[in-house]
Amino acid sequence: MKAHLIFYVSNQTLSTIFYSQVLNLRPELDVPGMTEFRLCDNTILGLMPTAGIKRLIGDRLPDPDDAQGIPRAELYLVVDNPKSYHERALINGAKELSQLSLRDWGHEAAYSLDPDGHVLAFAREVKSNH
Repeated sequence: MKAHLIFYVSNQTLSTIFYSQVLNLRPELDVPGMTEFRLCDNTILGLMPTAGIKRLIGDRLPDPDDAQGIPRAELYLVVDNPKSYHERALINGAKELSQLSLRDWGHEAAYSLDPDGHVLAFAREVKSNH
């Protein structure tokens, strides 16, 4: 299985710059209407302008632009250094929701909102001393 996670974004160019800086990755695809970042072997993060999804779905769903600022998705990434990723997100315009903290599920995680209101979490598994 291969997974494509697609965020609807208001400005593809600005979102591409944001995710390039935060993830420290270059897009594998960057054409009008879609930017793609390979997160791991079988997982792609896509950035699609809201105008593109409106053309695809027409009037069957509410206009994604009407949800601006309302969290619509969470991207939870387990990485080696979540603090570094979180700080890059903040430097590049994300809004902090929660600092890097130990969570009940055994991860240390930090949360922010990207420029389109998607929740970003950068985490790492914390080794248990039990």
